[in-house]
Amino acid sequence: MTDAQLGLMVATPIIIGFAVALRWIGAVRTTGAVTAVLLSVAIAALLFLTQ
Repeated sequence: MTDAQLGLMVATPIIIGFAVALRWIGAVRTTGAVTAVLLSVAIAALLFLTQ
């Protein structure tokens, strides 16, 4: 596992956590939070597999 892949494995859950927290406090709509989570997972998976 490369450093970049390890970074993706660390950064993606942090992004998801922020999206959930922002939704919980009402700063973003549900669709925005879901979109952020889905796109961050998709981008992380794409980058992880192409490294």
